[in-house]
Amino acid sequence: MISVSNRINLELCIKYALAGFTNSINGLWAYEEIQEGDFISFLYGAKVFNLYRVEKKEALKNADRAGPWAKVTFSMSGKTYYFPFRLYLKPIREFTESMVRPEFAYVAENLLLRGGYRKTHFQADQTTLQSVSQMGIPFDKPTEMFSNDEHETFTPQLTWNKALVSPPEVYYFQEIILQSLVKQWLSQNLQTLFNSSSLNSLRAEKFEVLGEKALPEGYVDILIKEAIPTGYSQKIIVEVKSNKSQPKDIIQLESYMREMGRECIAGILIAKDFSRKVKSTYKMPKEIRCFTYSFGEID
Repeated sequence: MISVSNRINLELCIKYALAGFTNSINGLWAYEEIQEGDFISFLYGAKVFNLYRVEKKEALKNADRAGPWAKVTFSMSGKTYYFPFRLYLKPIREFTESMVRPEFAYVAENLLLRGGYRKTHFQADQTTLQSVSQMGIPFDKPTEMFSNDEHETFTPQLTWNKALVSPPEVYYFQEIILQSLVKQWLSQNLQTLFNSSSLNSLRAEKFEVLGEKALPEGYVDILIKEAIPTGYSQKIIVEVKSNKSQPKDIIQLESYMREMGRECIAGILIAKDFSRKVKSTYKMPKEIRCFTYSFGEID
């Protein structure tokens, strides 16, 4: 679900079947998280609007002059935000539903525990999508095409050199972007992860990979859970650290696993490297697996 900041922007999104994210790091994060073929709804004022499928993604140069949404300047920081990151949508179903419906419980829990609408988007699970796919009526109204033909597109880049940062085209590499990249990799290579974690009995096609899952004492970066549980819902939580992992990260992961309960069968920690203390002296719980990440030759 994509969080919309005001009623005018919501009406423009619906009018043009178009979603946009700002030139902030959170805007880039949302743009990287949501893929072509995904389903989205708009979230505004504790209500959920319509169901769409993402047909195309595009990042526009000079989007501050592109519309349809107005630029926003914050008086405290003086920063101006506009919407270079675009999702072109195909309307599927038309509805306006309250977030208090039990069908939205998965997203509502994340929304409450994460402190409201400060996030750009909230990922729902397969059960929520199945419920939403039966709400309202099939969308049969015409939508207007918002033309951006005169604007060039670009591919957002990441850098480890702060001197090269130039949003919205170049951003400094941050952990939330790494989380998104890891989630995408896991979505395509989940069986590889299971096999490498001595979880060979699990079948990847029965699981889904979800983004942040809020808990009362924090949130896990990635949640892997059975898409359609039958009597028992197995879960695996994944924590991602962009730098060297320390013993406190293991302790944090253990705490999250306890909070998730007995159905949490494993915890996975992915980091750039692991400190000497973790490697040599820390007694690793048997339910926790550790992996390092790299970007090959560009790392």
